[in-house]
Amino acid sequence: MIGPDFSAATWRKSTRSGASNGGGGTHCVEVAHAGSFVGVRDSKHPAAGFAVAGATFDRFLALVKNDAVV
Repeated sequence: MIGPDFSAATWRKSTRSGASNGGGGTHCVEVAHAGSFVGVRDSKHPAAGFAVAGATFDRFLALVKNDAVV
């Protein structure tokens, strides 16, 4: 199976990834959309990332927002 193509995707990072996070802005997770997938990567290692179905990522975000992730 060939994965989604993120080569033209716009990667975004959280506004909480700035200098106030205690890491000088170096602890950044970036996300991008490609079709029905969401890519997740570490900004320091952009070649090493993964993709999940958009619905799965939406569920994950809902759990995070409700403090339900352990």
